[in-house]
Amino acid sequence: QVQLVESGGGLVQAGGSLRLSCAASGSNFEINVMRWYRQAPGKQRELVAMLAHNGGTNYVDSVKGRFTISRDSAKNTVYLQMNSLKPEDTAVYYCYFYLQRPLQGKYVYWGQGTQVTVSS
Repeated sequence: QVQLVESGGGLVQAGGSLRLSCAASGSNFEINVMRWYRQAPGKQRELVAMLAHNGGTNYVDSVKGRFTISRDSAKNTVYLQMNSLKPEDTAVYYCYFYLQRPLQGKYVYWGQGTQVTVSS
């Protein structure tokens, strides 16, 4: 079945940048929504960025102007460009795809998570 493979996490100094990638394996599906979530220790998982099928985007207020979600449809890949990183951005980041298979239905898939640590 479809799997989402994340990459790009790591340790970065405050003010630095990282780009997360999440690629969906498989075929015969249409991705309707791509999202990035994050979860910090002791915190609830929060929606960070969303990319709709029509290209519309939304961001949580705390990352607006710093993070950008984008996609490469040909590669079934979503990216999260993170600039001006702050220590409070430290979390495990998860990608999320809401997709549809023709004549089958709609499905949700999650990435395995990638750790982003921002040092002060």
